[in-house]
Amino acid sequence: MSRLVWRAAWRIARRDLHLGFRGLRLLFLCLFLGVATLAAIGSLTSAITQELRDRGRLILGGDIEIGMTQREASLGDKQAFRQLGALSQTIRMRAMAQRVGQGRGNAPPAILTELKGVDAAYPLYGALALRHGIYRPLDAGDILIGDALSQRLGIGRGAKLRYGDALFIVRDIIVDEPDRLGEGFTLGPVAITSLSGLRRTGLIQPGSLYSTKYRIRLDPRYDAATVRKDWEKARAGEGWTFKDRDRAAPGANRFIDRMGQFLSLIGLAALVIAGIGVSNGVASYLAGKRNGIATLKVLGASAADIARIYRLQVGAVALLGIAAGLVVGAVLPPLVVALAGDVLPVSPGFRLFPLPLATSALYGLLIAFLFTFPPLARARTQPAAALFRGAIERRSGFDRRSLAAMTVAGLLLVALALGTAGDPLFSAAVLGAVGAVLLLLLGIGIAVRRIARRLPRPRRPWLRLALANLHRPGAQTAALIVALGLALTLFVTLAGIETSLDAEIRQVVPKKAPAQIVLDIPASQQQRFRTIARAQAPEAQLNIVPVLRGTITGYGDTRVADLAQLPEGAWFLRGERGVTYSAALPEGSDLVAGTWWPTDYRGPPLVSLDAEAARTLGIGVGDRLTVSILGREITARIASLRKVNWDTMGFNYVLVFSPVTLQSAPHSVAATITMDPRHDTAMTRALLAAFPGVSVIAVGDVIDQVGAILTQMSRAILVAASVAILAGIAVLVGAIAAARQSRSYDSVILKTLGATRLQLLGGQALEYGLLSVLLAVVALALGSAAAWFVIVQVFDFTWSPDWVVMLGTLAGGAFLTLGIGLAGALPLLSVRPARALRQV
Repeated sequence: MSRLVWRAAWRIARRDLHLGFRGLRLLFLCLFLGVATLAAIGSLTSAITQELRDRGRLILGGDIEIGMTQREASLGDKQAFRQLGALSQTIRMRAMAQRVGQGRGNAPPAILTELKGVDAAYPLYGALALRHGIYRPLDAGDILIGDALSQRLGIGRGAKLRYGDALFIVRDIIVDEPDRLGEGFTLGPVAITSLSGLRRTGLIQPGSLYSTKYRIRLDPRYDAATVRKDWEKARAGEGWTFKDRDRAAPGANRFIDRMGQFLSLIGLAALVIAGIGVSNGVASYLAGKRNGIATLKVLGASAADIARIYRLQVGAVALLGIAAGLVVGAVLPPLVVALAGDVLPVSPGFRLFPLPLATSALYGLLIAFLFTFPPLARARTQPAAALFRGAIERRSGFDRRSLAAMTVAGLLLVALALGTAGDPLFSAAVLGAVGAVLLLLLGIGIAVRRIARRLPRPRRPWLRLALANLHRPGAQTAALIVALGLALTLFVTLAGIETSLDAEIRQVVPKKAPAQIVLDIPASQQQRFRTIARAQAPEAQLNIVPVLRGTITGYGDTRVADLAQLPEGAWFLRGERGVTYSAALPEGSDLVAGTWWPTDYRGPPLVSLDAEAARTLGIGVGDRLTVSILGREITARIASLRKVNWDTMGFNYVLVFSPVTLQSAPHSVAATITMDPRHDTAMTRALLAAFPGVSVIAVGDVIDQVGAILTQMSRAILVAASVAILAGIAVLVGAIAAARQSRSYDSVILKTLGATRLQLLGGQALEYGLLSVLLAVVALALGSAAAWFVIVQVFDFTWSPDWVVMLGTLAGGAFLTLGIGLAGALPLLSVRPARALRQV
């Protein structure tokens, strides 16, 4: 018989393919779930990134932004800015808003806010939307407040507010601040006044912590990216920060990219897990077609003919599953945006993004090829006699061509995952961990099958039947263990992460954290500050440190401005960071290399660097570090490396200088106050009365903000991981389906010998129960280890899970998977012995 042409093979495949995909529904479902998840995550990430790019001018407030802290640009620099286009200046700082008069309800008399001074040209792009009127340039005595500030202080339009030495009248309530996203993370609600009004407060003093931003609406002759790069090179040593409209919110971009990458890896892991279900589903389908395949071979069909017919069938269903997943993944982002509300930085509209859709489709095709090839290869290569004996005899192994094709597909899958990842090493670690867990569970499955075969036969028939089902011909023990193990491991991992995060934010952090952080204390008034704080809370523990801001501009022989890309993990090279000086080793630090300078040291500049930062930059004791502070570059020798214990919730700095280096620079000091929370209100009032310019941060409010962010992240991870759980369930269903035909013969024989349905179901329950107990122990170990790694190594938190919740989740997951297994066994109970025996 000559080889079938593709048209003839498709005609046979189409006639044999059931309209409802009977037998191949699992293939469709698994590919649909995996591809839809990847496409939705990729499309949502691209939509947010594109929206940030499209709204760059509005988010930034200009085409170019030049920022600096604790100072303003010189008149000459401002003139140079104006030569590029229209200029707008803003000054932003944290400041305490004090209510004058009575507020509504039990509102506090003062809260921390973000006070922003703007000039007459503000805003260059967009509009400042107000509740009661149209924005016009403000007088020195006017102020606009955000709705959050209005609600918390219980005040409205016409109320009076005090900032420092100045009194303001609330002219209106801010509905929308056009450049809000470009301002970054804030610790309090916003208030906007004029630059002259801000200066009237007296809050801007030498050493005060404030940031100045100059936004430029460029003349059409200039290109924003070119101007930014030119200024960065020209002013690399002055500690300025530069943004353009194409990178208006780099922090938001980085967060979205990394979160999208992480969720995409979870989706890819779910798709790989679903691939096992794909393989089981196709194996089950081909097992049902065994007699037909054998008959075609007896009639002269070649191995290539068989391969063509069933590859066309499987390929058609796979393509439909991938296509359906792409459609759902493309239209799902608008629904996610609507449900997320204000959680996302922007709310993008509906738009198709070909690249993530194409990448998701390619993932789906590679997974489909990789996991459907083994059962198709067995059907192609096994002789007809072996196929007829397939119910009682299974042949394993592949020919060299099949192994080569599967190897190429696997390598392409890994290459695609690493090639599209922003952090290939992180992606490789995640995929490696998933692969290791799969191999471990597969090894456990093989070991269980061999051990069950060697165990002595129990006297109780149902226990004997349960053990026999674990190693009998056609048993899907390995696949069942992979499915059950993955699902239970994910349940434990998610429970461990969530309960540990909750314990850290609600229990561990508050115990370590001070009650208040006080900023902008005049350096000359430290003793007065101590006296006032002790008077309000005699038992209070105070930690006072000098505070400056600086930018690392060079390390060793490297200039940061010359780097095409920052080293991985070098977050401290982005913009300005907190800098301090100390005669003694700071609290919360451990010296790991070098020596600390003497308390009376008066020599050349020395600096102590965080050990992790030193490893990231590849430098150590004796190397040079250049830092720009207040526009002046200081080159210091690294005298020591410290391990910074960031979880102490005190003041922790990457850079600590010798005192002689910075003592003469204008600066303020900051303090933490650890005390009974009952003293918070009295302490705040006393400090504001003595120091109108200080900012008092209630650490509990910050903890609540961080907790809200972590909760949002855990929910996103939970949603993505739920797809992996569904994939594990699909693997379980596929394993049950693959073993259904061989189990049906057992059911018929046992029924013929007098077994009842309840007894058959009891045997199945005992089998799945034994596997569940075994895998509960494995899943508890694997899931706890994975959750520990995320909490301790990724978040650097304390490992403090709620074991009751974890064990309860594990038990619930075990009962769920056990129920699914029993539900899959129910169709076997309805098989009629007479009909089944006639088909043998």
